[in-house]
Amino acid sequence: METTMSATPFPGPRPSRRRFLGMAAATPLAVSGTLALGAGTAQAADSAYVMCYFTESTSLGEGTDYGLHLAVSTDALDWTPLNQNNPLVTPTAGALGLRDPFLLRKQDGTFVVLATDLKGTDWSYNSRYIHVWDSTDLRSFTGYRRLKLHDMTTHSWAPEAFWDAGRGQYAVIYSSVDSSGHNVIMVNYTRDFATASAPQVFFDPGYDVIDGDMAVGVNGYNYLFFKKNQTLAAARSTSLSPGSFSEFGTGVAHGGTEAPTVHKSLTSNTWYLWGDTYTPNGDFYAWRSTDLASGTWTALDQRTYTQPMNSKHCGITTISATEYDNLIARWGTPAWNRLKSYNHPARYVRHSDYVGRIDTYPFDPYTDSLWKLVPGLTDGAGVSFQSVNYPTRHLRHYNYQLRLDVDDETSTFAADATFYRTAGLADSTWASYRSYNNPTRYVRHSDYVLRIDPISTATEREDATFRVGH
Repeated sequence: METTMSATPFPGPRPSRRRFLGMAAATPLAVSGTLALGAGTAQAADSAYVMCYFTESTSLGEGTDYGLHLAVSTDALDWTPLNQNNPLVTPTAGALGLRDPFLLRKQDGTFVVLATDLKGTDWSYNSRYIHVWDSTDLRSFTGYRRLKLHDMTTHSWAPEAFWDAGRGQYAVIYSSVDSSGHNVIMVNYTRDFATASAPQVFFDPGYDVIDGDMAVGVNGYNYLFFKKNQTLAAARSTSLSPGSFSEFGTGVAHGGTEAPTVHKSLTSNTWYLWGDTYTPNGDFYAWRSTDLASGTWTALDQRTYTQPMNSKHCGITTISATEYDNLIARWGTPAWNRLKSYNHPARYVRHSDYVGRIDTYPFDPYTDSLWKLVPGLTDGAGVSFQSVNYPTRHLRHYNYQLRLDVDDETSTFAADATFYRTAGLADSTWASYRSYNNPTRYVRHSDYVLRIDPISTATEREDATFRVGH
């Protein structure tokens, strides 16, 4: 469950859900649940990844959508949004919106989607239910329903589920304020995600904890990751029994961080831990480890990964190559691109007041950073950058600075707006862009403003290198 901003622009630090935690008096819990936890394992043929999320722009304006979004990846680092980063399905009951979606491959190979019943940022909204969908292949979603979890006057935040082979049932964990007066991780058990057992307290270390995420059966341990204060922390147990987990290790954060998502690489012994920040709002940060038992993580450079645009509170699971291809065929890839700076990977190419520049993501309007890379206006073997939100305008150089101008259909404009893509000058797996009519000059940033310059130094080569993605 994300901690995000208020519904109106807020000049200082964004208000957190923690301001609201524990404010509602909770009724005592029924503790008669007798079922159990567990996590499905990756299919043998899995070779790609799918991410679920919802979207919020920095001002909760355009780009904010409380429906289910999906993106796919072959390496779990660079993500391609499906359906033009629009929702695939949206709740039709409860709050009529979702947060914190979670995707589980069930034991029969099909999928179930769970999500918080909440639209927007009203942290005082109470719901005893979560949203549920079934899907055989993530190309359609059926059986929409809400699953009741408890009778308390509180919320049911960030539901996740996993399989316990010992009990032969699924466990649903989520955050609620119980009789302790603070958020704990609760658990209910189910066979069908239509009815569930009475809730139990799964993890209560004596302080607020939200956003539980599990890694089950890793070298004899089960791991629970969660938000503690503004940090991603972890607990572990050799059992899956409620109350058996003990905190360990060193937490990680980048500003205010929540919504941990842990998954293992399909090609190495690397584990990734993703976290969603709310100070500032809207960035994912990632860490890696080759040993969960060590309790330590190494931060990834943002150069190595790219999150889906405006994405919040992700969940990641593995899929087969066929499922990956079928998702692309069903939902399509974006008709636009974004360009990330090589040496300032938190920054993306955008226009602002019609000036080309690189700015730190996220920003409003986010559409300033969306480009259609069209055949070069002078030479189709080259490329021109057409603005998505100002489609009559292209990036062109003028006095060596890049600006967004209306195509006046002159040969001069066409030449100024045409570039040749080359291997990245600082990294050949990235891209650089050489001017058509000033062929000794390349697009680079200088004081965050885009221009075309001759390139000679290592710093200039980095300034002139970009990743083309989504």
